[in-house]
Amino acid sequence: MDVNLINILLIIVFLYPITKGFLMKFSSDSLKNELQQLWSNIAFVIALFYGIYFCSEVFMSPKKQPYINLHHMLPGFIHDAIEVRPGLVYLLLMPTIVFILHRLLYWLMDILSRISFYPLLEAVEEFMKSKSAVLKRIVGAVIQLPRSIAYVLIFAFILNVLSIYKVNPELNRYLEKSSGYKYLCKEYIIPLTNTPLAKQLPNVLNNSFKVVTKEGEPTSTHKGRTIVYYNGVTLEEGVRSNAAIDNFARELVLGEDNSLIKARKIYNWVGSNISYDQEKAQRVLNNDLNIRSGAIATYESRKGICFDYACLYVAMCRADGLKVRLVTGEGFNGVSWVSHAWNQVYIPELSKWVNVDATFYNGGNYFNNKRFDKDHRDANIVGEW
Repeated sequence: MDVNLINILLIIVFLYPITKGFLMKFSSDSLKNELQQLWSNIAFVIALFYGIYFCSEVFMSPKKQPYINLHHMLPGFIHDAIEVRPGLVYLLLMPTIVFILHRLLYWLMDILSRISFYPLLEAVEEFMKSKSAVLKRIVGAVIQLPRSIAYVLIFAFILNVLSIYKVNPELNRYLEKSSGYKYLCKEYIIPLTNTPLAKQLPNVLNNSFKVVTKEGEPTSTHKGRTIVYYNGVTLEEGVRSNAAIDNFARELVLGEDNSLIKARKIYNWVGSNISYDQEKAQRVLNNDLNIRSGAIATYESRKGICFDYACLYVAMCRADGLKVRLVTGEGFNGVSWVSHAWNQVYIPELSKWVNVDATFYNGGNYFNNKRFDKDHRDANIVGEW
């Protein structure tokens, strides 16, 4: 494990209950009080995870039939309020549901512990009376292990929430480099909160999108002009198409007149047929930009990273006469915010630009998704065609 402030804090949080249990030794009465606090902590973790899952499924993007039915049963004014202010789900509905779940779970756990654990603790204390102080300390430490796990999960979840809202850029930098935090997010927090995007992308997105600005070389046609390189190529080079891409894009939407259907078909094809290039991402992370990037390379190899997905989407949209943009900013990968690129496409039937992210395709619907701004931020339109 690398030396990192977040890693150190996670270790301290984990060891605190164990150390306290070792110093205080085993005691039936004190352990009963500790047990009540432990149930409260565990109930809170469960309520937090399932409260978030329930709210996400019912109020935001339902994917399973029971939740789809509940979503459709919501009054119209709730749908309208969430559409305008999706943050209401996180600031009002989610805390209320988590609180109710926590109280119900704690009440059930407390009843069960009084029936089962309390008699057992009294029997253990009777057995331990004649044992050495060292053994009592060891037992006291071991019994605190569940609380240590609960504390670490709660702490990691709090860090995850702080990262989502990007409370502090320096914190985000530490989180991105913390192996302990990443492990907890990938193995426990992300699966339990059931974030579809994060389930698919924690190993995909890292800061593998590099934008470098240089002044034009004296011998180049760009002399005296600032040139921006995206993973080693200019924007013009990145979105450049060829006959193979153009012909395929036209065949893909052959017979379709609706721009919305065309744009979605291209999104679906790019998202489902281009795989994320882990090796290339690692090379970019290591500042090796001697790589093939852009629409043509991605179409031919059927793999790429976020900038490549976005370039190919641009090229295919242009072939089909759709107005399209390439956007750079940051995406949340379930662990931290990282450099990212995506698209916007203009839909005349809706009279608006809609957000499209083919890189996030495996994480759910990222074509005109109303939750798009929850894991995309600092949008900067770098090109429009």
